[in-house]
Amino acid sequence: MEDSKYKAAGVNIDEQDKAIDKIKSIVKTTFTPDVLTGIGSFGTLFQIPEGFKNPVLISSCDGVGTKLKVAFMTGIHNTVGQDLVNHCVNDIFVQGAKPLYFLDYIATGKLYAGVVEDIVSGLAKGCKENGMSLIGGEMAEMPGFYSEGEYDIAGFITGIAERDKVLTGEKIKPGDLIIGLKSTGLHTNGYSLARKIFFEDLGLKVDDYVDDLGCTVGEELLKIHKSYYPVLKDAVKEGIINGMAHITGGGFLDNIPRVLPEDCDAIIKKDRVPVLPVFKFLIENGDISEKEAYRVFNMGIGMVCMVSPENIEKFYSLVKDEVFEIGVIEQGFKKAVLI
Repeated sequence: MEDSKYKAAGVNIDEQDKAIDKIKSIVKTTFTPDVLTGIGSFGTLFQIPEGFKNPVLISSCDGVGTKLKVAFMTGIHNTVGQDLVNHCVNDIFVQGAKPLYFLDYIATGKLYAGVVEDIVSGLAKGCKENGMSLIGGEMAEMPGFYSEGEYDIAGFITGIAERDKVLTGEKIKPGDLIIGLKSTGLHTNGYSLARKIFFEDLGLKVDDYVDDLGCTVGEELLKIHKSYYPVLKDAVKEGIINGMAHITGGGFLDNIPRVLPEDCDAIIKKDRVPVLPVFKFLIENGDISEKEAYRVFNMGIGMVCMVSPENIEKFYSLVKDEVFEIGVIEQGFKKAVLI
């Protein structure tokens, strides 16, 4: 093969082509009948599924953050794609959206086809588990912009809901019960603080086993961000959830007020929250105040639902997952209050 000035400058088109060849078949496994174009077009066509009368499209985008640093340290790249998909799914699902399709962006200083294949395999797995299509993406090799062996990923999601079924939070009212669904761990938030405590303050390595966690540091920090769509979609379809909040960056204190009416407060009872061992470990070893912990981390609850008392038994019957009654809605001023 002839020498390439572009390759000498740090961009390897042949490696990009190799990566595309590796991921084509993976991506195609996620396609639903509503995908109208194949891989490689400048834009991808997706038709609105049949059966909707007055549909609204709901979109969002996000990244994985410094959790990627743990992937770099462990050399495990096939889970961060699921993290990205599930985070984005949860963000639109709190408004009642059924996920339709997903696009990704992968940027790196030096592209390795095998790493891209691992990332995309995680993206595809997340998409299939949430019943949506991975319809496109972009790979950018930018030498000098990222450190060797590092990359960033971002995701773009679109979902759909009937206009009169969109969850806005306006139905939330005093007396509603606040039901929490358990998280798997940090999900994709608080990693800058967690990494500082684990790796800088305590001097631990990713393969160090921690008795309090029951696993290695790397295994704990790479636990996949859970999608709540599969377990809550039936309850949303039945219209028995008045509002939902995805507990991401900002924890309880910042995320729950985003869905509250102006005259409501969310009263969270801390003794009802099933705090996971990793958060207890971080608080004890990181000298973190309880208030800060509840604002940075999910503390063991990844999603909260506001449900009227008269609908709670039906909610429990439809949600096949571990749930916790962690609080109540009271008259107030659009705040989350820890007691």
